[in-house]
Amino acid sequence: MTVWHYNPCMNQATPAASSKPEQPGCLWVVATPIGHLADLSPRARELLHSAAVIAAEDTRISRRLVEDREAPVRWVVLNEHSEDKAVADLIALMSQGQSVALISDAGTPLISDPGYRLVAAAHEAGIQVSPVPGPCAAVAALSAAGLPSDRFLFEGFLPAKAGARRQRLATLSALPTTLIFYVPARDLPAVLKDMADQLGAERLATVGRELTKLHETVRRDTLQALQAWCAEDSNQQRGEAVVVVAGNATPAADIAVSALTRELAQALPPSQAAAMLARLTPLSRREAFALVEQQRS
Repeated sequence: MTVWHYNPCMNQATPAASSKPEQPGCLWVVATPIGHLADLSPRARELLHSAAVIAAEDTRISRRLVEDREAPVRWVVLNEHSEDKAVADLIALMSQGQSVALISDAGTPLISDPGYRLVAAAHEAGIQVSPVPGPCAAVAALSAAGLPSDRFLFEGFLPAKAGARRQRLATLSALPTTLIFYVPARDLPAVLKDMADQLGAERLATVGRELTKLHETVRRDTLQALQAWCAEDSNQQRGEAVVVVAGNATPAADIAVSALTRELAQALPPSQAAAMLARLTPLSRREAFALVEQQRS
């Protein structure tokens, strides 16, 4: 007689070999609200109320999602400090037939949050991984930004140190795609200033702060104007923010000349840099010298 096993990951019954122990559990990657608790989907709610194990960054934050759960749940802390041990423990539990719901403090797990090692380990162990889609701050901000969304780059958090942050922004400045950044709101004035300096003061951007929460703000303007607004209004320096920046609309040839000018101005005296720039581009010696001086100012 064939024994059938219900596999929730496949949403179908499959025959279970009698010589094997329990089928492995499933790793559910569950998106949770970024602010408004009503954004938890019915499917995500059902899974969080039925999964034997919930892996979370901070259980103190996550418990509010299952306050009315009747069945007991096993919590496993999965963050940057506990990830190595937690992954081994969770893979063992799933190999024994228990399903695990992976959540982050807010939004979709793995998007600038821990979890990649667990998901990779689950695949390697032959454990089914199934996403339960829902809120994501980056996508929510992009949808409300009023900027091109057909192609975009999610950059996540920029380096905390100003020098490294400016350097990273400089490498992104030529990209024609929309850029998405996560920014602690307290850092908005400094980060927006660096963006204006490195990407262009007149480039359009949108700041989405405290999305879906009581004090949500969404504002679209130039980087220079947004920096002044955030610097003047201390309320805009509270909570979490997403900054969506338009891509570079400058023709590629102009970008190449700008990048070459920057490198030559840093490496050579002004006259030598201008002479080499004039030899390598259609610019006259006078135009090349003016560009080099502009870079050095």
